[in-house]
Amino acid sequence: MKQLFVLRMSVVLAAITSSVLLFPSLASAQGESAVPFLLIAPNSRSAGIGESGTGSVDDVSAVYWNPAALAFMDGQEISLTHANWLPQFQLSDLFYDHLNYRQRIDAIGGTIGASVTYLSLGEFQVTTSEGPTVVDKFKSYEYAITAGYATKAFDDLGLGLNLRFIHSALSPIGTESEQGNGIASTMSVDIAMMYRPQELNVPLIGDIGKHFSLGVNLTNLGPKVTYVDAAQADPLPTTLRLGLGYKIFSDEYNSLDYSLDFARLLVKRDSTTSDNLPGSIVTSWSDGGLRKVTIGTGMEYWYGAPRLIALRIGYFYENPDYGGRQFLTFGAGIRYEIYGFDFSYISAGADHPLSDTIRFSLLIGWGGD
Repeated sequence: MKQLFVLRMSVVLAAITSSVLLFPSLASAQGESAVPFLLIAPNSRSAGIGESGTGSVDDVSAVYWNPAALAFMDGQEISLTHANWLPQFQLSDLFYDHLNYRQRIDAIGGTIGASVTYLSLGEFQVTTSEGPTVVDKFKSYEYAITAGYATKAFDDLGLGLNLRFIHSALSPIGTESEQGNGIASTMSVDIAMMYRPQELNVPLIGDIGKHFSLGVNLTNLGPKVTYVDAAQADPLPTTLRLGLGYKIFSDEYNSLDYSLDFARLLVKRDSTTSDNLPGSIVTSWSDGGLRKVTIGTGMEYWYGAPRLIALRIGYFYENPDYGGRQFLTFGAGIRYEIYGFDFSYISAGADHPLSDTIRFSLLIGWGGD
């Protein structure tokens, strides 16, 4: 008979990913949702400014950060990001890839976007209950395919919608006592808004139009993920994101932008059960309240006319009682004609699994401003 130990290894590795992304302290490492790979910042540019971008994103990564921002973009753009995930574990087959695409289509009055996200969790061995003899091997992975649309409700207001298919393959076999396995699929939806005023007069400050932007993204709304049976289903990482962007200054050759994101996981769960949507959007606030809000912030400097070289710095904060992720981020980028290249680096301390994480992103954009 196939040993329970194997399935547990798969779940443990997924839990390691979950605990690092959500609740890495031992007190909170049980995790609150399934498929936490959906919370990984998918592009190097936003990762370099504290993993923020809901209110400031202006490139194809808006498919993740705020699909409504796509409504303000022309032309076409594609990007690809790769990262060796959790480098402190030194596992070569644990990696993350993300592909984005967007295109403005005047005939439908808006912009379409799409993305593919893939997380490899590595290879595992199947043993027997009688001993450590290896009888089989399998690979664990998760992926998501997203398609979206954005349009302007008004000149200053964009609305966006994403539809996502999610597949999680932790293990193709079940345990000795259960008939199910570690494979599941589900769907989710994102609903987003982006406000970018051309004119906005603020008392004592003046007109901050064309400098200020505000974004909201309610992401991963959908049914729970069922691996074995409905009684053991896990909720999706439904998240409310609120982001601000502000252009501090800009001249012919220089610009400095500020980004600030607040994010709250809207999952209500005790040791055995979790509330269902849409009720969990409200009930989740009774557990931790605003203390469970994470904060990502950073600045991005560009030099060149048009943009040529970028430098980025940021900071990510999570309450110590609810995970305690706190780290600095750094990044840089370069643009030449239709091509772009970005990288980011996380500095989180020698013993932190996310420390030394490096993301690389390649961008190609054409046909727009």
